[in-house]
Amino acid sequence: MAKYRTIYTEFWNDPKVMEEMTPEDKYFYLYILTNPNTKQIGVYKITKKQMSFDLGYSLESVNSLLDRFINHHKNIKYNEETREICVINWGKYNLNRGGKPFEDLLKKELKDVKDHSLLDYIYPHIEKKEIKKVFEPYVSESLRDTSNDTTYDKRGESIEQENGKPSNDKGSHDTLYDTSTISRQTKTETETITETITETEQQPQQKDSGGGRDNLIDEGFRETLDFYRSNIQKGVTDTPFNYELLQQFYDEWGKDLMLAALKLTAKKEAGMPFIEAVFKNWKAAGVKTVEDARRFNEQLQRKGRGISVKEEVVPEWFKNRKIAEPKDTNVSDEDVNAILNSFKNKKIG
Repeated sequence: MAKYRTIYTEFWNDPKVMEEMTPEDKYFYLYILTNPNTKQIGVYKITKKQMSFDLGYSLESVNSLLDRFINHHKNIKYNEETREICVINWGKYNLNRGGKPFEDLLKKELKDVKDHSLLDYIYPHIEKKEIKKVFEPYVSESLRDTSNDTTYDKRGESIEQENGKPSNDKGSHDTLYDTSTISRQTKTETETITETITETEQQPQQKDSGGGRDNLIDEGFRETLDFYRSNIQKGVTDTPFNYELLQQFYDEWGKDLMLAALKLTAKKEAGMPFIEAVFKNWKAAGVKTVEDARRFNEQLQRKGRGISVKEEVVPEWFKNRKIAEPKDTNVSDEDVNAILNSFKNKKIG
């Protein structure tokens, strides 16, 4: 998997992009050109569910965008059976380099393509002859450059035909392996290509490791994502960044704790910041199971920081005042008469 993809600045000056594409179209097209599944050959495998997850769109929206780019803009093709996508104009801007390391990488990726008809759309846009020759074993015969006398076996390896030319013909050798092109490459570019080849070789192991994007087919993750969309997102257009966070949380905490955190968030009618705060507190408290999370929340409730019934707080002197024995307020008839007589004497005097 490549670490980056180059987008030319003239992309934004293209009349078709400027006049015909909506903001949503531009976002989708940039994703098609730069997502982690892209390959150097312009054909790569990607599912609609992954597009939906990465972009934060529903499957219906992804289907609509694919249809728009296939039938209206006419710049991609998608095979529903093999889940392979083809960027038709890829060869014009991305297949203009040369050298054996780059060609070896292309050959490796070409062997992984299941639907070779997709390569027929890319081949005519390739301007560099050396690269076109690499593609020739995999495209329809009607498209191949007939100016050379090379045929190919099933693996795409060239077989020289007997046509009177010596097998060590220098011109033919230079066409296949342009050493002058290799010598012109900078050291950085060569290292980058070698690094990309290494990453491509390691890609199957990365997929089998069970991390990250393979959660798209994890039923538990799908359940948590559905709960998030139904109870927290609630139809509001979310960002791909939020979905990445949810994926990271799921990888770290698992289905049960993830659902517990989402239910707490839904109860509070909060959003992503609250989910992050929940996991941050759980991590600090050493929460490992749902039971740990329940006990932690009970502790918060007792401390008055969680969801609890509020109690009236009164000062200590008020408590003592309530507890103290009341004074005897009974007054005898004699006391009443004495008070009245005292009052009368004051009035007479």
